[in-house]
Amino acid sequence: MTNDFMLLFPVILVSLGAIGLMLAATSRCVQIEQAAWACGGLFGFAFLVQLAATLTGDQALYSSLFNDILVVSPFSKAASLVILGCGLFTVCSSLSYFKKNNFSSTEYYSLLLFAASGMLLLTMTRELISTFIALEIMSLAIYILVGYDRDNVLSTEAVMKYLILGAFAGAFLTMGSAFVYGAAGSTKFALIGNFVATTGFLSNPAILAGSFFILVAFLFKAAAFPFHAWVLDVYDGASMPITGFMATALKTAIFAVFANFLLADSGLQQGWVTFLFYIAILSMFMGNFIAIGQNSLKRMLAASGIVHSGYLLIGLVALGSQPVPGSVVAFYLAAYAAGTLGIFSALSYLSGKGEQWKNFDDFKGLAKTKPYTAFAISIFLLSMAGIPPTAGFMGKLYIILAAIQTGQITLAVLGIVSSIVAMWYYLRLIVTMYFHAPERSFAEECPSRIGTVSTLVLVLCVFAISLYPIAL
Repeated sequence: MTNDFMLLFPVILVSLGAIGLMLAATSRCVQIEQAAWACGGLFGFAFLVQLAATLTGDQALYSSLFNDILVVSPFSKAASLVILGCGLFTVCSSLSYFKKNNFSSTEYYSLLLFAASGMLLLTMTRELISTFIALEIMSLAIYILVGYDRDNVLSTEAVMKYLILGAFAGAFLTMGSAFVYGAAGSTKFALIGNFVATTGFLSNPAILAGSFFILVAFLFKAAAFPFHAWVLDVYDGASMPITGFMATALKTAIFAVFANFLLADSGLQQGWVTFLFYIAILSMFMGNFIAIGQNSLKRMLAASGIVHSGYLLIGLVALGSQPVPGSVVAFYLAAYAAGTLGIFSALSYLSGKGEQWKNFDDFKGLAKTKPYTAFAISIFLLSMAGIPPTAGFMGKLYIILAAIQTGQITLAVLGIVSSIVAMWYYLRLIVTMYFHAPERSFAEECPSRIGTVSTLVLVLCVFAISLYPIAL
């Protein structure tokens, strides 16, 4: 019972913190910066509690109370740690970003905590109704955060597109759950898996249709092909810290519940292997094709997120009864989060008021005026490109090896080709920073101490994560 509480405590802490900050927002005594430090402290403390909790295998939390709908595994624990870490560094990015952009409020940090609480529940849930509830808790908070700058036309457009398309994704999940419940008589992943194991996957049209609708909802939230069209405009319209939070924490939560659903039964996972095979390939190469043509750094990073969704789908194709592929997916999520959060941490204080500088040409000669920031950004880009000895290289290596071990040689080769193609747009920014004369001094963008410290910590994380061993 004690360990159950330790594993559930981060969700309780973050949820109570979100409610507390929401109530505190009604008082003029609470300053925005105080709310930010409280939010960061909650994320940091929850991270340490989750890290301290012991776990050897799958563990149902308070099974008699929750009826086995909340289950923690080493994979979901790792995903929760990534989400909490993303929340902490997003708060740090927000502190530096809002020194130049004055549209923050106490409610902003409350919504960050609400979004994180939904994400943490998604990693634990093993039942479709609770999955829908957690998904909506997360999504509703993210919708508001995307459009938080109400004076920005791009933010308004982004939130409208995301809200409408997100409603369709929620409808697909609801319809899919109804089909699955009608066939299996339960919404629990374990009982659905038992039903599929008994009756077969392809022999039951309701299970086939229901799981297809559920996969569509997950693919939309993960920004995978062909449900990726929203991601460029939404990322472009959101503020820098929220874009980084969506690109990392949200993706982590979705792939955690995606993997848990597919692992309900090996027959269910094998039934969708071919479908996910092609989705992974198209996500990687479509994302590369879009990213190459972008001049906006945020839109390039949004398109590269589609590519990384493709790599994570390779990990889902390689999922099996062994826990190793799941740990590979968790490692990739951590490596991707460190690199992506690092870039957005730097951009949060470099982009200036109203994000006036966010195109490639705006960063010409940055290495000559701000050499340390340019070096940090280069490290993050090299990690995302998969250059050794960074965490991004090890993440892609583990994904490729997992695909080879499961016989997906074609997928592994195409993953390598995609990584080579992606170097074009990652190295493009490095060339712009180091091999062009500076066109501006960047003196007006004075980074806050918290911004530079968080960027430095994420540089160290990029190398530290690469040293974490995973048995293959």
